[in-house]
Amino acid sequence: MFARAFRVRANTAIKGSDRRKLRNDVAAAFPNFSAEQLAEFIPYKQELNVIKIYCHRGEAVTVYMNQKNPILFEVEKALYPTVYSLWAYPDLLPAFSTWPPVLQKLAGGADLMLPGVVVPSSGFPQVEQGTLCAVTLLGNRAPVAVAVATMSTAQMLAAGMKGKGFAVLHTYLDHLWEYGDKSYPPTLAPLVPDCAGDEEEQEGKEPVSSFPPDPVQHVDMGDLSLKEQDSCAELLGKEESHENRAAEPAENASPEDQQQPEDSRTPQEQMDALFNQCFFHALKCKVKKSDLPLLTSTFLRSHMFSCCPAGQQLDIKKSSYKKFSKFLQSMQNQKILQVKELNKGVESIVEVDWKHPDIKAFVVPEEFSSASAAQDSKNEDGEQVYHAPEIIPLYGVSTQMVPLFQESGHGKGSVLSSNEVRDIIINYVKTNELVDESNKNLVKVNAILCDCLLEKSEQDEISHLTWDDLLSRCLERLQPFHQVTFVGQEPVVRKGYIAHIDITIAQRSSNKKVTIIKNLEPYGLDPQCVANTLQQKAQASATLNPVPGRKDRVQVQIQGNQIHHLAKILLEEYQLPRKYIRGLEKAPKLGRKK
Repeated sequence: MFARAFRVRANTAIKGSDRRKLRNDVAAAFPNFSAEQLAEFIPYKQELNVIKIYCHRGEAVTVYMNQKNPILFEVEKALYPTVYSLWAYPDLLPAFSTWPPVLQKLAGGADLMLPGVVVPSSGFPQVEQGTLCAVTLLGNRAPVAVAVATMSTAQMLAAGMKGKGFAVLHTYLDHLWEYGDKSYPPTLAPLVPDCAGDEEEQEGKEPVSSFPPDPVQHVDMGDLSLKEQDSCAELLGKEESHENRAAEPAENASPEDQQQPEDSRTPQEQMDALFNQCFFHALKCKVKKSDLPLLTSTFLRSHMFSCCPAGQQLDIKKSSYKKFSKFLQSMQNQKILQVKELNKGVESIVEVDWKHPDIKAFVVPEEFSSASAAQDSKNEDGEQVYHAPEIIPLYGVSTQMVPLFQESGHGKGSVLSSNEVRDIIINYVKTNELVDESNKNLVKVNAILCDCLLEKSEQDEISHLTWDDLLSRCLERLQPFHQVTFVGQEPVVRKGYIAHIDITIAQRSSNKKVTIIKNLEPYGLDPQCVANTLQQKAQASATLNPVPGRKDRVQVQIQGNQIHHLAKILLEEYQLPRKYIRGLEKAPKLGRKK
């Protein structure tokens, strides 16, 4: 359903009455939710957004957002959880496992066929036709897809595990996942072994993470065997050969390397250390100041679990604390954070000392990608750090300008920088000896320059052009492009000029004024974050509305003329160049009112 890009029609904050109705609908759709989990999933005070979208096939879908991540989508009055929700509640739906290479096919829009389903030793969960299910990958309990069973468990077995088993609605790596924070699935150990086999051999083995640091996995599907009798043996054979290859360097290692002592800590001490590592990693890279107050259960499931290294699993019962509340109490005693009971039986983290020496001294493990570290970077107050993008104007060779650029090897559609265009023009003039001998500042206009740069009315009148006029005419007749580069990301080249951030003042009823801000998205700015920041500084209400004629963008509207506050945010805090902002001159003149 979300294999291709969708179109956003509206993005609004949910009302109190709609929030209560949504909570009741979720409780009815997913009876496995406890009261505490339901209060965590649909919070009472935390802001939720409702987004109306149209998929590429025309389906109208309602998406519910919480903390910038889609948590639910609704199609024809039926609610479905997203993979972000299932990572926090992995046992919410009955789960069926498949092979890691199949994920790319599912993300591309394919349904899950029964030959690709792994048969566990404990048997399949019992489901009926039309049951909502989760799809996991072998070795990891974190769901990667949401699907509807096309037949019951009994029918699957009666069919000899042939045919289509599940109609896939949403997957990790699809466009709905991309609409969130693009985080990776956590590593959750299976409750039971996925493959039938010798239980003694499987006992004590660490779970293998199915997810590489790079979410895009290029796998040759020709090497994949989905036959149920051979699949487990094939996978175990690959794992054994991988383990043998990994063991080869150890045999050839120096005696000093081989004599390195093993971890002498007890399993309980190791689990305590793992909890400490994930705790500080989550505070340093995952939690923002604006997230507070944060439910302790949400902090554990949504933040600490995602910081757990591959092949390891957090289990509070194996630690010396035994209860997560006691672990947080220990951290509170060290004055790292403060926990309060905001509702009866529900504890929340209400304050974090971001300048605490232990938080500042923590170093993120190397196994977590640098791109994620750049994305999750924060300042001392725990706020997300915004880095203004680098914007470079580019120029594309149009059909009219091809004769002028073909000598340098550039055809129609070639994209060049202004310096490259300048060098090409200078070389063309010098190669064709077009510099005027009597005046070096003038360039003789030959037939190609005449056709490319002169209007019809000028062709009989102009025989020479100055260097400045020659270059400016050339740039005017090339197609505009621009390149945007964000920190830690690859440059993106787009057609046309980059849209300016547009600030206007509009008149409303009772002679009230509102400030409207458009085109924040091209600069990597989240309109909701800008609205929240502006609302705090101006002490005025702010809303998000769809931009007329632009289904993929929203505009921020705030009461009053707030251009002074907006200028400080955009120019000083976000450090955006003034030339990309229009409307700052409409700021009210201070000091006139007495």
